[in-house]
Amino acid sequence: MLHTLHSDILIQFPDWTTDFLADNNKSFPTVESRMQLVIELSRFNVEHRTGGPFGAAIFNIRTHELLSVGINLVVASNCSIAHAEMVAICSAQQQLATFDLGASKTAQYELVTSCEPCAMCFGAIPWSGIRHLVCGARDEDARNIGFDEGPKMTEWKEALESRGITVETDICRAEAAGVLQQYARGNGDIYNGRQG
Repeated sequence: MLHTLHSDILIQFPDWTTDFLADNNKSFPTVESRMQLVIELSRFNVEHRTGGPFGAAIFNIRTHELLSVGINLVVASNCSIAHAEMVAICSAQQQLATFDLGASKTAQYELVTSCEPCAMCFGAIPWSGIRHLVCGARDEDARNIGFDEGPKMTEWKEALESRGITVETDICRAEAAGVLQQYARGNGDIYNGRQG
């Protein structure tokens, strides 16, 4: 059966994100404050049952201004690529009208994510133009509740750093991993958990 092709791809944020962003429109001067924002995004996504237990945001490296956010919307959007990192990257690129977030001579951007990137999101980071990556929970924390993080190389941090992308890990790890555990206790969907 042939379906009509759609000219647009739409990934819609849940209604609660409007109020969340209005309440969090402030400065994020420390890496911990930026991580707290994405952990709260992931927690709200779990509590509102609007997606998986992952949050992400993109900030200006110099000013720490928030550019975009992302939450996991895989199930809600019927789109396997709607991971929090991918949503945040797409939103930032659309706002700046560029596919390369590293192209600007005046601004560089960091991706802050509540969990280390899966294989797909890892692959998207260099192509997005992100210059710094900050992670909360570890890959193993997501795998421990059943998520398939894909075939990612062991030396993934070094691979990014060899491309000029700096990496920080374990920022507020316990709290970020706690959201994953909260999701598991609430019997949240473990989509694509069959490892291929």
